[in-house]
Amino acid sequence: MKQPNLVFVLTDQWRAQAFGYAGDPNVKTPNIDALAARSVNVENAISVCPVCTPQRASLLTGRFPTTTGMFHNDIYLPKEELCIAEILKDAGYDTAYVGKWHLDGHGRDAYIPPERRQGFDYWKVLECTHSYNESYYYAGDDPTPRLWEGYDAYAQTKDAQRYIREHAAGDRPFFLFVGYGGPHFPHDSAPDELKALYPPEELELRPNVTADQEERTRAELQGYYGHCTAIDSCVGDLYRTLEDVGVADNTIFVFTSDHGDMHGSQGHKSWTKQVPWDESVCIPFLLRYPGIHDDGRTVTTPLTTPDILPSLLSLAGVDIPDRIEGDDLSGLFTGKEEDIDRHALFMAVAPFGPKIQAYRGVRNARYTYVRNPDGPWLLYDNEVDPYQMNNLVDDPVHKALRDTLDAELKRQLDRNGDCVMSREEAVAKWGYDTREGCAIPYRGQFKVQSPGPDRGETCTFAPKRRKKRD
Repeated sequence: MKQPNLVFVLTDQWRAQAFGYAGDPNVKTPNIDALAARSVNVENAISVCPVCTPQRASLLTGRFPTTTGMFHNDIYLPKEELCIAEILKDAGYDTAYVGKWHLDGHGRDAYIPPERRQGFDYWKVLECTHSYNESYYYAGDDPTPRLWEGYDAYAQTKDAQRYIREHAAGDRPFFLFVGYGGPHFPHDSAPDELKALYPPEELELRPNVTADQEERTRAELQGYYGHCTAIDSCVGDLYRTLEDVGVADNTIFVFTSDHGDMHGSQGHKSWTKQVPWDESVCIPFLLRYPGIHDDGRTVTTPLTTPDILPSLLSLAGVDIPDRIEGDDLSGLFTGKEEDIDRHALFMAVAPFGPKIQAYRGVRNARYTYVRNPDGPWLLYDNEVDPYQMNNLVDDPVHKALRDTLDAELKRQLDRNGDCVMSREEAVAKWGYDTREGCAIPYRGQFKVQSPGPDRGETCTFAPKRRKKRD
């Protein structure tokens, strides 16, 4: 039998708690719930840097944002980085990418030439858009923008299904990456018939949503859940296609997200992402590989983003390059190894937005510990306090625990040559040119920001698009 195919589904801003299988009392995700019942479910999967570009760069490279310099949104991942598609191509795989990329840094509408695609050959991609009902992309080497028909996740799924059908009987295994833009805001753009499933007044909110945020939270969650249910149907269609063409039994199927979404939890501290609370940093991670725990398996050992690449390479029987920094956790997926007491590292290096400060943190199966540049900041017992409403960092009863977790955090940062620097120090260290609020420009005329040698190229926001349907 040939090496297993790999289908990787990445969503944008879908928090770990917002699934039926995870206990959300509101959302309807029947297809993903069914997948979870037959998959390895990593309960403590953590976004290493909970914002789009850093998480995606870490996912593709298996390296930490402070090593690659990819800790900002809208910066360019250097072509010199070794990425998952390049590794799998060398191992004999066909490679394909459909959907959102957000790693090119040359403008969110810009055409991405083949030399900047990090090893992906089949290509129907746009750097970034959240206009889901008027969503553009570029196909192959054609620099003419095309328009996905209707709600883009539905059209992208049909294209991915077509790719699966065309490659199912091939002599080479395939690696298909599908990057959906939802359920990232704007939430009111979800399909109307799915928003209707979620009357705002009937939604049950998390206990850590503060009273002043309830009205907004209900309004936003209606569309958020609508997007979730739409993408749930897409995931179901993708997996059924694998079954229909007879390759599901030799396909590793992964469903995950780049980061979560706060939706009023913890009040005004942040409305979306980047912050260190579970609604922001915890992500779903389901891995389905028939023959490995067909009746489902729960893994409690924490996983952080750089661990994903080496674990998948190991499952596929592909050698893991030395430069990868994450750990191979495939033994936990197969059940050959038992859960271990492990700490997942996560961070915000130079977050944008005035309310969000830089931090570094570790999370094990029970505790979350976070430092900011001023010192110890947060300590939660997630078993006793699952909504993280009681910060124990200054509690003398927990001083020994805090010191132990602080030492573990320092050990991991020392290993990566990192420290808890301020946002301004990080930006200065890497020489990034940011706007007020520490955001990287990507519209109008701007210079490409990158940790690699291609930085400094002047770009101009793309002219008015010409519609071209596929």
